[in-house]
Amino acid sequence: MPIVDTHPIGQRASWAAGARLASVAPAKRRILETANRLFYDEGIRSVGIDRLISESEVTKATFYKHYGSKDRLIVEYISQRHARDRESVHELIREKDDPKLALRTLIENIVAEVVAPGFRGCAFINAATEFTDPRHAVRQIVAEHREWYAETLSDLLKELGHPLPGDGGDELVLARDGVMTGGFAGDPIAATTAFVRVVNRVLDRTARG
Repeated sequence: MPIVDTHPIGQRASWAAGARLASVAPAKRRILETANRLFYDEGIRSVGIDRLISESEVTKATFYKHYGSKDRLIVEYISQRHARDRESVHELIREKDDPKLALRTLIENIVAEVVAPGFRGCAFINAATEFTDPRHAVRQIVAEHREWYAETLSDLLKELGHPLPGDGGDELVLARDGVMTGGFAGDPIAATTAFVRVVNRVLDRTARG
């Protein structure tokens, strides 16, 4: 049986609705920030409630007041990651105001992330490996995140004149999966170099490549 409601919408917290972390009560924010660090660094299931409470410097009553259970915190953690990524990517696209420059900057950001100290792979892939039921709320949020990301890349490729932007978007998402996984499990330099080669092949098919 799933540990939380398999439908993510009822469990989705205000992060997914666009509320900023800074507007949240300080104790609730600390708990989520702690979960964000520990879940990413050490794995979701390996971190217990007592550890979350201790490192958040809150009482057990405060933890349960804000989240009710670790299960709800898990869903809020992955929802907030998704909302944050959406916001940052769309802000980048608006700021660059050029699909080629925006796409190149996104690729550069991925490379920088993979080679940075403390990189532990893709948070969404990591979460999916811990929750194997595709009906689970976490898996549904992961699927939503991946669909949004592929559509965003496809839209950029369409603006650049790619003949099959949907296919190109899927290729870039899978290339990102590969560099995130290979960069963590193997040589990050080799992984990012191969990733850029794949990206260039996709861009070579655009009218403005």
